[in-house]
Amino acid sequence: MVKKPAPDATRRSEKSRRAIYDAALALVAEVGYPKTTVEGIAARAGVGKQTIYRWWGSKADVLLEAFLDLSAQAAREAGAEPYVIPDTGDLAADIKAVLRATVDQLKDPRFEAPSRALAAEGVVNEQVGREFMTKLMEPALQLYVDRLRSAQEAGQVRPGIDLRIALEFFISPLAQRWLQYTGPISYEYTDTLVDYALHGLAPR
Repeated sequence: MVKKPAPDATRRSEKSRRAIYDAALALVAEVGYPKTTVEGIAARAGVGKQTIYRWWGSKADVLLEAFLDLSAQAAREAGAEPYVIPDTGDLAADIKAVLRATVDQLKDPRFEAPSRALAAEGVVNEQVGREFMTKLMEPALQLYVDRLRSAQEAGQVRPGIDLRIALEFFISPLAQRWLQYTGPISYEYTDTLVDYALHGLAPR
């Protein structure tokens, strides 16, 4: 009698995890955050809800992880490392490259619909907003702070500037334009934001 190979539990778990990510992102885009439930995610993914609760504590935790995974996938497809801002010595070029990748991501239908749903929920639901800020936005913003600090140490940015405020010169206008549809987002737009911002930050 030929023995069948034992099922690969790791592969099965990864397949279920990916199905849960896809289901969570699809549902929040289709019905919004409030109507997305763990039960709904489980049914769409073809798993029991106990599987979700074994890995995550809430639907917010599922969506956060799914969103981070989606961002990492987008970075890999673009041939870039996720959560990295390059330091080539040319601050303007480095920031422009990252913001161009951000524009691509914001225009990607896979990213746009769920991210708009989650951003909208974060405005009216303080707990969700703070959690998304802490787990999603804060690590990315810190990378900008680190890159600006490196430029400051190299004499490319004036000493004494609050770097957390400085990064808002190009991050906040892009976010507002995207969220409120106040104008198109493009490489030209983000390149201009960087040029204007760095002119103001340059040593006198």
